Amino acid sequence: MPRILVTNDDGVHSEGIKALADALRPLGDVTVVAPIQEASAIGHALTLRRPLRIDIIGPDIFAVDGTPTDCVNLAITQVLKEKPDLIVSGINKGWNLGDDVTYSGTVSGALEGALLEIPSIAVSTQRIKDECEFGPSAAAAATIAQAVVERGLPKFTLQNINVPMGATKGFRITVQAKRNHVTVVSARTDPRHREYYWIEEGENEWEPHDRSDYQAVRDGYISITPLQPDMTAYDALTYVEGLTLQTTR
Repeated sequence: MPRILVTNDDGVHSEGIKALADALRPLGDVTVVAPIQEASAIGHALTLRRPLRIDIIGPDIFAVDGTPTDCVNLAITQVLKEKPDLIVSGINKGWNLGDDVTYSGTVSGALEGALLEIPSIAVSTQRIKDECEFGPSAAAAATIAQAVVERGLPKFTLQNINVPMGATKGFRITVQAKRNHVTVVSARTDPRHREYYWIEEGENEWEPHDRSDYQAVRDGYISITPLQPDMTAYDALTYVEGLTLQTTR
């Protein structure tokens, strides 16, 4: 049977990862390796300046005191002792749409898999007032996972899945949405009259795009966006070549 590694950024005890692992077990041998505590918005961070430890939580369930990227690497080298056939990261409590994929630990768990040439999927569900429905997202992830196990993915590619609450209209293949993002920083004062700061949820103005992931979930569809680690701005190559030529004259 296929070996499936499940990770996340909400922590090994999250309801989302439990629902995801249960949905994937009919497809193969599932091993969960996830952060021991929440590691949301940590991006693709790798722990290099302190040791990492692995705790056994239950049968085929392991916790790492690190990031999702740490979890993938320790899972492969120390737990599984080999590359899995599939990595699925999630279910994240809240969408990972548009530019949010650059912050997301959930997406980064799948990104690390793609960099290691392992077919990988990230899955996130809508959150409204801290309420989430994990069942539909788990079912969607299992459907895509089965297809990926059977057919594979192009090299260095991952699938980013976002699921809206309630009844959905099916799947829609999408591109990353674009937005004008304003980060909100709240300044406060502690009892010793020293300022400290909280980075709050950003304010977003999404650009209209019929095929964007944001538009898909707003229309009631499950969004599937193929992503890749290559961040080269190909459309800007000619422009940058022109700048370089001007500076060498």
